[in-house]
Amino acid sequence: MKSMITALLVVTSVQAFAGNKIIYGADDRQDVRDVTDAGLLELASSTAAMVPSWKVGYYTDRQVIPAINDLLNLSNSMGVCSTERFAKQPALADCSGFLVSDTKLVTAGHCVDEINGCGDNVWVFDYKLDQPGVDTPVIASSNIYKCKKVVKSVLDPVTKMDYAVVELERAVTDRRPLAFRRSGKIEVNTPVVVIGHPSGLPTKIAGGARVMEVNQVFFRGNLDTYGGNSGSAVFNANTREVEGILVRGARDYVATAAGCAVSNVMSVDIATEAVTLITNVKEISGL
Repeated sequence: MKSMITALLVVTSVQAFAGNKIIYGADDRQDVRDVTDAGLLELASSTAAMVPSWKVGYYTDRQVIPAINDLLNLSNSMGVCSTERFAKQPALADCSGFLVSDTKLVTAGHCVDEINGCGDNVWVFDYKLDQPGVDTPVIASSNIYKCKKVVKSVLDPVTKMDYAVVELERAVTDRRPLAFRRSGKIEVNTPVVVIGHPSGLPTKIAGGARVMEVNQVFFRGNLDTYGGNSGSAVFNANTREVEGILVRGARDYVATAAGCAVSNVMSVDIATEAVTLITNVKEISGL
């Protein structure tokens, strides 16, 4: 897997190991507050961010103020130019995940492993921006979940299989598990949507993509994703079912002469973003 080449960029060890992602053509990422499709918003509510515990700040009246300061915004933590989209938003998440039962999440295998278990991370729902003009999320403490155990983690450098199943310490009762494909596989040219946390940002929903290659382990598409999107649910735009797990792709950012970095933009006809087929996650087949 590729790590960021640009020395200017500061990334977490998880993001560097994951390989990076990219923008194809126009940047289709949208904040929750800019999305009007109620169905997509419901899907977004069942996605979660994997956040190091130390980045979760203090409690005030059942709310959590994340430990946000200028060092943790996208511009400073990733070395991007101030003109880059979302540059001043917080970049807290290392990976993304999504709910498949009231106690289980699916994410990427390179995000968690069975040896180290849960690590010092929590899973956060509703890490999002839903108010106009407000770029600091305030998260309900009830939406922060500790990991009980890593049920299964697979990261195979030969087959490229990459997924993990995580069990939470308590049940999630205020949102529905996502529906996912249980047999067959997605077809080439099917439109897809990804929901997750690119570069650790608050929830982004990105459509405008399609499947371009499919094999037995994963498919490739021109999804607008970055490190931090690892573990994101990738949905069939027609059925709204989860088709797979975003796991790797091309380089996120490229350096500029100004000494900062901007998003790596490529043609919409090139697809390097890889998505593990959800049907390969046998541990959830009985859910």
